[in-house]
Amino acid sequence: MGTSNNRKAVSLRCCFGRKAYWGSLELHIHPDARAVVRALSPDQPVILNRPHAAARAARFFIEKFPGRSLYAVKANPSPDLLRVLWDAGVTHYDVASIAEVRLVRGTLPAATLCFMHPVKAASAIAEAYHIHGVRVFSLDCLEELEKIRVATLAPDGTAPEDLTLCVRLRVSSEYSELSLASKFGCDLTEAAPLLQATRQIADSLGICFHVGSQSMSPFAYVQALERVRAAIVEASVLVDVVDVGGGFPSVYPGMEPPPLEDYFGLIARTYESLPVSYSSELWCEPGRALCAEYNSLIVKVERRRGRDLYINDGAYGALFDAAHVGWRFPVKAFDAYGNDNHADAACEPFSFYGPTCDDMDHMDGPFELPAGIGSGDYIEIGMLGAYGAAMKTAFNGFDEAEVREVTDEPMASQYLGNRRDPRVSDNVVSLR
Repeated sequence: MGTSNNRKAVSLRCCFGRKAYWGSLELHIHPDARAVVRALSPDQPVILNRPHAAARAARFFIEKFPGRSLYAVKANPSPDLLRVLWDAGVTHYDVASIAEVRLVRGTLPAATLCFMHPVKAASAIAEAYHIHGVRVFSLDCLEELEKIRVATLAPDGTAPEDLTLCVRLRVSSEYSELSLASKFGCDLTEAAPLLQATRQIADSLGICFHVGSQSMSPFAYVQALERVRAAIVEASVLVDVVDVGGGFPSVYPGMEPPPLEDYFGLIARTYESLPVSYSSELWCEPGRALCAEYNSLIVKVERRRGRDLYINDGAYGALFDAAHVGWRFPVKAFDAYGNDNHADAACEPFSFYGPTCDDMDHMDGPFELPAGIGSGDYIEIGMLGAYGAAMKTAFNGFDEAEVREVTDEPMASQYLGNRRDPRVSDNVVSLR
């Protein structure tokens, strides 16, 4: 299959030292990774964008989540992705730093920004509120509440009357692959006085939480919402927003979560029974779930040593999660000409070494690849849209990557409608 001659103008992030510059280029559109290898024979990693996959995920959340969806920008801050999500209907964005505030405001001037990091510099709060129009902030202690109150005062000392303040509650991460239970969130025993104090300042009061990344059970949200119920009852306050955060899972090798509709259904039923304002809103903050399928990565095998493959991206690049938290990603192999010559070969488990001089630049996997793979071959690593390209650094000078767009489907998807429910068994036992 030949490469496509289609091109379109996009923005590209080019790193020079510690500065990032956004410029315009013509992005070539190819049918798939093999076509990219044939066209480029690349010696540097190639990031593959799939805008159609991100748009599909966004539409899924907009249409099926029983409330408002905020994209968690930290998962992938690419301006091109932000525009794809906006065009698909995502109007609210969870920003975690003043740099993300500036980025999203500059990219999407009409977007609603929600500053959901619970610990912020006073100067960041003031700039976000007075310059960028941010009106939604999270907090998890009285110190942060006071910081927000002072930073949002008008020059004449007048207090704002348009703040939505979300108190972050600490909840369990027991059902998630990556815990987010220790750094942020007030304990249930501390929630009542903080909610009462926040109610005095906020025009709208919210409660938010995060069950952890890649939550493998919908029950995680039920459990967390029951904690929200207890906090509201103890504080006796009127709550206007309940934000269930992120944690919605994607599909990876060894991680086959239930359908997202199951999560949405349980969240909706539990939320409807909470003692909240009659006009209250339900929010969520998907990050991984909206962007995981947006990117994959082509890497080149520079050397094989037994079951170790030396590749040109790694722990200090897009494979941070594979190295540091043992995340497994789907993989495909191609030869130097983009041919799938290994398609019928038996697969074996391999580990990766990245390009830097650091022994920590190691991805244990295992990654199932054809037994005959070797130097000069290429590997496409899928499902890297979340915390992949966004994590690349310039360590050891290995920061170069070309960007191409492809039109094929991601290696796995929550949204195609053809994924088998992992809870269904072929071993059906009659109950007669």
